[in-house]
Amino acid sequence: MDKKLIIDCDPGHDDAMAILLAASKGNGLQIEAMTTVAGNVGVDKNTINALRVCELAGLDDTLVAKGADRPLVREPLEAAHVHGKSGLDGTSLPEKPVKQAADMHAVDVIIEKIMNADKDISIVAIGPLTNIALAMRREPRIIPRIQEIAIMGGGTFGNRTPAAEFNIYADAEAAKIVFESGAPLTMFGLDVTHQALATDERMKQLAAIDTPAAAAVMDMLHFYSGAYKGQFAGAALHDPCPVAYLIDPAMFQLENVRVDVETKGEFTYGMTVIDGSDRPNREPNVQFARQLDSDRFWQLFMNALSE
Repeated sequence: MDKKLIIDCDPGHDDAMAILLAASKGNGLQIEAMTTVAGNVGVDKNTINALRVCELAGLDDTLVAKGADRPLVREPLEAAHVHGKSGLDGTSLPEKPVKQAADMHAVDVIIEKIMNADKDISIVAIGPLTNIALAMRREPRIIPRIQEIAIMGGGTFGNRTPAAEFNIYADAEAAKIVFESGAPLTMFGLDVTHQALATDERMKQLAAIDTPAAAAVMDMLHFYSGAYKGQFAGAALHDPCPVAYLIDPAMFQLENVRVDVETKGEFTYGMTVIDGSDRPNREPNVQFARQLDSDRFWQLFMNALSE
C-alpha cells in the first residue's frame, strides 16, 4: 500500500522540486491533498505556483487548497530575494494555470483528510507551520491519527538570522505548537539539507535528462542557485529531503532528540534548540536527520525527473 500524504507548502523553487519528486511514479507515495501557506511569497502567489507545478507533474486530480495568509502572531515574512517576486521566478511554466484551487480552506482540508482516512496520513511540511498548528488547535483529535510529520525547517544554525531557519522563523509560534503536540515528527534542518547540493557536476547530469520536468528544474536551479553563489558548492535542495525520506528512509541517519522552539528571544526568535542529551524531563520529541547519503539522494531525484 502506498503511503498517503498531504503536502503543506509555499512554492518556492525547492518546494516545486519536492512536489515533482513526490509525484514520480512507483515511489510508494499517494498525494491526498496539497495545501498552501504564506511563506516564500504571499499565499495567493503560492497557491498559483502549486497549481502550476501540479500541471507540470500531471497531478490533475490532486486537491489544492489555499491556507493561512499570515502567521499566528507576527507580520508576514517573505523570501522574494531567494525565489523572486512570483516565488517561482526564472521558470517557463504558464503564469495562469488551468487547474483551480478548491473552495475549502487548507486547514479544513487537513482536518477532513486526516479524520476521514482509512489509514494514517503523513504530512510533508515544507513551509511555515501555520496551517498545521491551526488544524491541531481546531481539531486536536487529528494528532494521534497522523502517521508522521516530515518537516523541512530549523537546524543547529540559521539562514534567515544567525540562529533561525526561514520556515521556523516565519511563524515560530506555530512551530512551537507543532513541536509540542506529541505528533511523530521527523525534522530535516539545514544541517542535512545542505548535504543535498546541486553542484556543477550534478547540474550537468540533470541537463542530460530530456524531459519537461528536468528542463523545468534546470530553469528553477539557474535562478535559485543565485542565492547560494559564493557561499556553497551549489543550491541546497531543502524541500525534497523530507519527500526523499518518505520514499527511501535508509538514505538518512536519524537521531532522537528534544527540540524546543524559541519564541521570546531578541536575537534567537525562531531558533530550534536541539538537545540530544539524556537530561531528566527532556524526553525526545523529534527524529532529527543528521546525515544524508547525497549520491543516493541525487540518483533518486534524477530518476524521478527522467520519467
